[in-house]
Amino acid sequence: MKKWFSPTSLRFQLLARSLLILAVLLLIIGGSQYVLMKNFLYQNEAESMFSGSRGLPKDGFELLGLSSDPTGKDGGHPSNPASERYRGAMLFFEQTSVAIVGASNHPFIDLSGTNKGALSPQLTSDEYKNVFARPFHLNEKAHYVLSKDATGSEQILVFRPLGSPDSKRGMMQIGKPTAPLKAIVMQQLYIFIALSAVALIGGLALYIPILRRTLNPLQNMVEAVERTDAGNLDERFPHGQGQEEMDRLALSFNRMLGRLESSFISEREAKEQMRQFIADASHELRTPLTSIHGFLEVLLRGAASNKDQLHIALNSMHGESVRMKKLVEDLLMLAKLDRAPDLQRKHTDLGDLVEEMQPHLRMLADARTLFFKLEEDVVGYYDPDRIKQVILNVFHNAVQHTEPEQGIITVALLKNDSSALLSIQDNGPGIAQEHLPHLFDRFYRSESSRTRTHKGGAGLGLSISKAIAEAHHGDLKVKSKQDGGSTFTLELPL
Repeated sequence: MKKWFSPTSLRFQLLARSLLILAVLLLIIGGSQYVLMKNFLYQNEAESMFSGSRGLPKDGFELLGLSSDPTGKDGGHPSNPASERYRGAMLFFEQTSVAIVGASNHPFIDLSGTNKGALSPQLTSDEYKNVFARPFHLNEKAHYVLSKDATGSEQILVFRPLGSPDSKRGMMQIGKPTAPLKAIVMQQLYIFIALSAVALIGGLALYIPILRRTLNPLQNMVEAVERTDAGNLDERFPHGQGQEEMDRLALSFNRMLGRLESSFISEREAKEQMRQFIADASHELRTPLTSIHGFLEVLLRGAASNKDQLHIALNSMHGESVRMKKLVEDLLMLAKLDRAPDLQRKHTDLGDLVEEMQPHLRMLADARTLFFKLEEDVVGYYDPDRIKQVILNVFHNAVQHTEPEQGIITVALLKNDSSALLSIQDNGPGIAQEHLPHLFDRFYRSESSRTRTHKGGAGLGLSISKAIAEAHHGDLKVKSKQDGGSTFTLELPL
């Protein structure tokens, strides 16, 4: 539960920001509702007051016993008994202020405040000018003004002309306190605030489990990441959880973990291969060095004075040095092919190239039966010397694994739509299935290779041939079965 209240928690931040947005929206809605309802109630009250004012006498001056001048200069007097009767008539307007405003210099007569009614607010001269300047139409929406009376109470004021709208004799001012209207608006505002608080609390109670369930896929991914390390890269993130973004993220992570796992596996295999390579290279180099060292010790013990023994020792050391020299050259060639193959490509007809090698191949085959099946016009851009090296390596391998008298070797060349296929087939003992995946590994030799009568090499010939084929964007493949012979196929792009 601590994670929920941590400020850095994604759940807490989502919850807090969602509630903040909801609270701001409710605040905006509440404020807008307050203003709109207040304006609506004020306008509605103004319309009601204006409609009620139509029941009053049309000519307030005549009822007051005044002339058209409310100041009394033309014979009228504000203290006329008729005015008292008019004031009494205003009593049926409960909590209403009524006043008459003259058109000339805006004389003001409060009809309700002098009769213990509501005091009529008196506007400034400029405000009354604006009221008189405003055109009056009977059917238009009532226009109201807010003002405060002498006691400080705010009232809503409406005006109607005395007599006809065009008489310009004066205006009747009718007012009502805004306190009841404000009380209604505030009551509605309090109700809205209470409902909003309930909505926020209810939303919080509902939102927490929904948010927890929504973020479960992310939590599952976090737990999967925590379980993953360099020694446990087979862990995969769950996907298909119903959230498109999380599913895509999980699939991307799974692909990345797959690549990392492949990289680590490749690194481990490379380290193992390097360790094995160093061990095999050391073993292969130790054998000729040991022989040379032994012959040198024999010579130092006096064999050098014996011509026959000296000749035998020198020939043996020469043979071992040649073997060691070839091993080093093969290793250098593999290093070059691994780093950046330097091929001297040119337009080459593979049929002509094999024909050119026939005398050499027949000499290597010795008494073995040799067949050639060559298709014409198999042309591409190759390095002829490197292709010859591949053919010699594979052919030499076939010679070593076939009997001198009963051996049959077939060299075939054909092509398909995109590739040239050069195959060398023999009728030797074949290769066991467990050896086939490792046949092109460096220094790898099967048990039959180690026990054959012909002295073999260091196990680099097929590795070099494979590397040369791949440098030409081709491949070298093998098919073999026990006691069924072997077929090596060099596939090159046309």
